[in-house]
Amino acid sequence: MDKIVLASGNKKKLRELSQILNNFRIELIPQSEFNVEDAVEDGLTFVENAIKKARHACQLTGLPAIADDSGIEVDFLNGRPGIYSARFAGENASDEDNLQKLLESIQNAPESQRTARYQCVIVFMRHAEDPTPIICQAHWQGRLLDHKVGDGGFGYDPIFFCEQRNKTAAQMTPEEKSTISHRGLALAKFQQQFSKLYN
Repeated sequence: MDKIVLASGNKKKLRELSQILNNFRIELIPQSEFNVEDAVEDGLTFVENAIKKARHACQLTGLPAIADDSGIEVDFLNGRPGIYSARFAGENASDEDNLQKLLESIQNAPESQRTARYQCVIVFMRHAEDPTPIICQAHWQGRLLDHKVGDGGFGYDPIFFCEQRNKTAAQMTPEEKSTISHRGLALAKFQQQFSKLYN
């Protein structure tokens, strides 16, 4: 098992996961190198969509695959945008479009209902018919501001305030963020689970 396909063309995800898999002498290859188009994300949960992406990549490459699905849940919006976080403002919306749509959606929210959490699910499948994929889930609790603060990160980071650090996700260094973020925590769980399987 010396090659695994990443069910994404995202360079940041490739870098993060490659660092983990280097420890196991495994090469992670983005699905774009196999001309694999993105899977249709028509599941109703983060887990379903991550499995769909991993299975799709396995089927089309014949290799084991890793996929993730993530987004933000806002309590005032009953958990929306959730799985639609990347397309909250429409199919080809930019990060800025989505952020502005969220700010508009919560402008009347009382302070007590501005709580939100980022969710991340990582799935690893050995093959397309794998009945027991590794599924790792983690979340990051915060609350939403009514204006942007900080210019780092991406997505909803400039309005996602972390009480623990007294700053927004966009004000954190990538290193600081990776120790407490939903993706950082899910990756740590994945490394633990994967090492059990691989060893």
